[in-house]
Amino acid sequence: ALMEIVSKPDIRSADEAKAFLTKLRTILRYLGTCDGNMDEGSMRADVNVSVRRPGGDFNTRCEIKNVNSIRFVGQAIESEARRQIAVIEDGGTIDQETRLFDPVKGETRAMRSKEDAHDYRYFPDPDLPPLVLDEAWLAAEQRGLPELPAARRARFIEAMELPAYDTGVLTAEPAIADYFEAIVAAGTDPKTAANWVMGEGLASFNETGRFAVAPARIAELAALVAAGTVSLQAARKIHAELVGRDASPIDVAERLGLVQVQEVGALEAWVDAVIAAHPDEVARFRGGEGKLIGFFVGQVMKRSQGTADPKAIQPILKSRLAG
Repeated sequence: ALMEIVSKPDIRSADEAKAFLTKLRTILRYLGTCDGNMDEGSMRADVNVSVRRPGGDFNTRCEIKNVNSIRFVGQAIESEARRQIAVIEDGGTIDQETRLFDPVKGETRAMRSKEDAHDYRYFPDPDLPPLVLDEAWLAAEQRGLPELPAARRARFIEAMELPAYDTGVLTAEPAIADYFEAIVAAGTDPKTAANWVMGEGLASFNETGRFAVAPARIAELAALVAAGTVSLQAARKIHAELVGRDASPIDVAERLGLVQVQEVGALEAWVDAVIAAHPDEVARFRGGEGKLIGFFVGQVMKRSQGTADPKAIQPILKSRLAG
């Protein structure tokens, strides 16, 4: 079925037009009425453009037909506005016509003259009676609508205390929001879940149109980081191993040797070895160069081949270096 949505003539710029189409497409996707894939023809835009001087009367409009991407809509509007301004400033008049946008040249060109409404010879179809929508039916349908993007964003901000930027990214597609909520439902802190979705998650989603790791596995991986079992850097390596397969994150961590060592004896041995190997830096640290603590942490991580827990290293280092 074909659905045509007509906006009122109150959009004032190419950026506003793109924002309107982006929001409309998101709503349609949430409703499940259209996938919004403009490059596949599921959604197209006819763009009416007219220009006027500040405070002046409206000029004749031209319609740019069948634009197949939101980016091209913006380019078409800017190109057509420049063309109309040039015509008017040269003393000419704008002809009402249908035009198309050439994305290669970045300009519009005429297709045919546009008739006025009466030239179309509109008349009522006797086989199509008037459609009267019952108010009770409308109210029932509205109550059955799914949660729309704006409401979902508001809930993420208020109930989960997420930043506005995060909520905008997470609600851009229903599949993204659903994936995020599934990770939270599996026990992950909302901000941590948002970071995983907006990082590794979207990298695969933008490439393939789907998420490559199950929400429950992301929750398990986040829990390992929170417990200090693996570092965040190691967790990203584990995530890469989980792509396209259903494996336990802890099993992958153990197989790759990424489980962080927290046993005090092992940490103390690495710290003592690093301190013994760098007497000059030890003297400088004790002389007041406190920023060298980062150097020592790095050396311990290197000696442990990345398996030492950085948080557990620091108090041991500070204690040893204080002596």
